Amino acid sequence: MSATVHTEAAEALRRLELDVNRRLDGLLHGDYRGLVPGHGSETGETRPYVPGDDVRRIDWNVSARSMDTHVRESIADRELETWVLVDRSPSLDFGTARTTKAGLAVEAVGAIGFLTARTGNRLGAVVVDPEGTTVIPAKPGREHLLAVLHGLLTGARPGTRLGGTARHAGDTTDLGAALGHLIVPPRRRGLIVVVSDFLSTDGWARALRGLTARHDVVAVEIVDPRELELPSVGVLTLVDPETGRTREVPTNRRVRDRYAAAAAEQRRRIADELRRAGVGHLQLRTDRDWVIDVARFVQARRAMAGVR
Repeated sequence: MSATVHTEAAEALRRLELDVNRRLDGLLHGDYRGLVPGHGSETGETRPYVPGDDVRRIDWNVSARSMDTHVRESIADRELETWVLVDRSPSLDFGTARTTKAGLAVEAVGAIGFLTARTGNRLGAVVVDPEGTTVIPAKPGREHLLAVLHGLLTGARPGTRLGGTARHAGDTTDLGAALGHLIVPPRRRGLIVVVSDFLSTDGWARALRGLTARHDVVAVEIVDPRELELPSVGVLTLVDPETGRTREVPTNRRVRDRYAAAAAEQRRRIADELRRAGVGHLQLRTDRDWVIDVARFVQARRAMAGVR
């Protein structure tokens, strides 16, 4: 690997850390332990149920005695284990705005990592690409996080390669199979973040539902604006990054309207699947400021959990 690649990766990581430590910290006031206010394993006080509370936290004994629904608060663990699954399908190499979807995925992982690493929390990663799945063990510390991010930027995989367990024909990836590595073996209860464009249809929704029984799960959906609408440029040659197939498409008004409607329906289906899975849903776009979108998401989650 050339020295230029290492230098560019180091500069990108420096800018990313500054964005998190300065801009994101400026938008997120107060003490927070991670991307979302995760629940601990030690039981705490009860309080009246409010809409949006996790029904799994309802204390039925207290509710029966008081004749009013109560939820049991929990005391945050001192050390949270965070696992990040990063989808490196060829479809994420696409990008028409300030960065590619793969570049935005790295920024999302950086935000998660820097927010959780500062209090000594452990970060592990599962990276899935057409060659298979790599599992990077959970470790604490900034240096470990930087190694994970450097590997995502340069293609290096500082972990255990599990071979072709996530491979599909045509150089696609099996996101559902990769999620299985977060279920078996069982991970310590904590936060799991899945970063993907969720364009595959390989059973990832069922795997996500399996994770929510034990973990707080957040899905980070990566989107490029050209996936939502076509430009008016005459005849456009489109290439499927996962199969290599090409197709020439006339970008007249009728075709653009049909494409936009189909793309909107696809995104609605993804959002519906994520909602039914019971996970938090954060959408990041390559043409928007990811720092602001992450800050809004964290603030909304904290408000829902009653965290000031």
